Amino acid sequence: MKSKGRFPRGRVAFFVTSNIHKFNEARQVLAKYKVAAAMLKIETTEIQDDNIEKIAKATATEAAKKCSLPVIVEDAGLFIEALNGFPGPYSSYVYRTIGTKGILKLMKNTKKRNAHFQSAVAFCSPEEPPRCFHGRTEGKISLEARGNLGFGFDPVFEPSASHGKTFAEMIMIEKNKHSHRAEALRKFVRWYTSTF
Repeated sequence: MKSKGRFPRGRVAFFVTSNIHKFNEARQVLAKYKVAAAMLKIETTEIQDDNIEKIAKATATEAAKKCSLPVIVEDAGLFIEALNGFPGPYSSYVYRTIGTKGILKLMKNTKKRNAHFQSAVAFCSPEEPPRCFHGRTEGKISLEARGNLGFGFDPVFEPSASHGKTFAEMIMIEKNKHSHRAEALRKFVRWYTSTF
């Protein structure tokens, strides 16, 4: 298989993000497969769509064209059943505007607190269309914010398999055992290391 436009044999994943927390989580996952991670900050158009895969693919395609490198991009959303999937693909915007306090306020007196995180990791090179890998973590919205690790809505999300801990109460290695992002990244890196 030709290598032009793909990751180099040294296996470096060029991760396009401005979120250092997201990058550090990815770096730990990729390192287990002997793939190094390089963080690239590239200005891209943030499209609005109800589908996180479409958002990730569009961003990865634009970034690959701009930097002439094969890249990965990750997009994620928190989907709350009682709020009909809100905030979903708009999670970053909602976090910036109302934060965890706003979500807890919307969930006040709500008994059904089921929620899940979804992640889409898109790989794209200048010569190839994007390919997407998915991860999902089932859980619920906690009654209060707990923990000071992680980022975003981590303090109010309890993964089902975490015995009551929120993501923000877990060190990174523990979070990556449960996280949607780590699941999607593992699918990507297994494909990559078996393909190239």
